[in-house]
Amino acid sequence: MIVTRNLRLRQVLFYSWKSLAYFFALAVTIYVLHHELAIKDLSVPFEAVALLSTALAIFLGFKNNSAYDRWWEARKIWGLLVNYSRAWGREVLTLSLDEDDAPDAELSAWQRRLVYRHIAFVHALRVFLRQRHDYNQITDEWLETSNTYEDIRPFLTKEEADEVLSKQNPPNYLLMIQGRELQEAYQRGWLSDYRFVKLSSTLTEFNNHQGMAERIKNTPFPRPYSFFSRVFVYLHGTLVPFAFVEVLGVFNIPLAMLINYIFLSLDQIGERTEDPFENRAGDTPLTSISVTIEGNLKEMLDEPELPEKPPRLKGVVF
Repeated sequence: MIVTRNLRLRQVLFYSWKSLAYFFALAVTIYVLHHELAIKDLSVPFEAVALLSTALAIFLGFKNNSAYDRWWEARKIWGLLVNYSRAWGREVLTLSLDEDDAPDAELSAWQRRLVYRHIAFVHALRVFLRQRHDYNQITDEWLETSNTYEDIRPFLTKEEADEVLSKQNPPNYLLMIQGRELQEAYQRGWLSDYRFVKLSSTLTEFNNHQGMAERIKNTPFPRPYSFFSRVFVYLHGTLVPFAFVEVLGVFNIPLAMLINYIFLSLDQIGERTEDPFENRAGDTPLTSISVTIEGNLKEMLDEPELPEKPPRLKGVVF
């Protein structure tokens, strides 16, 4: 997620330099043909381009609103995951008691195991949604450790980690193991009927959060919007230099570039917002949220060493 107010030129040009090069070459070519080679009849009515500009602005506005809704829904899902993760830690630590209403070493180990396994679930869900997309557009490098299932191993036993990572859906399998642990605790008397149901309902919420996130990940933004917005932006950008070449002369080149850059930026904003789980600069900061959850839960366990949040990378939080 980009948190700095000012975008770096490299970030902007990473996505748009090819299109800008095309629009610049087109504007220069039209100027040379009309004013240097005296080829007439190269202009198109300004009114036609203005009408197309209005229609394109409305279309891009609708597309960007829809894309932002997907991005914001993803952020709300992970915000709920933070809240329910804190609730899970509190419930595990306060609702489970042994028969004498006093925690013993075995119960404490069980509580720590459930909390740590949930931390593993959060990190596994992050990796599962990003599908190992480790390319960083800011530094033009492949990230080696930012998105790997190895992040869950410190929170599980080696045998359990190997078992989980052998599954097609590791985060879902971790929730199933949590359910087994709750059943075992109920049978041993650590959880009453009500407390077992309460913890199980919280576990179900994690299934809901994963399912909602997978819905966004696996349902692409309607492709006709993406395809036709790109077509219309290029069609409009191609016509813009023809609308001003007659009256502006050489100044037609910077004006055409400015107008085309505005519409190109609007189109690119929607393109980079519609898929919030791709580990790109503008996506939902899953790594930062995961570390926040890890720190909150470890603090509930009174552990002295808490994880540090990942630093901003040139104004971007991943």
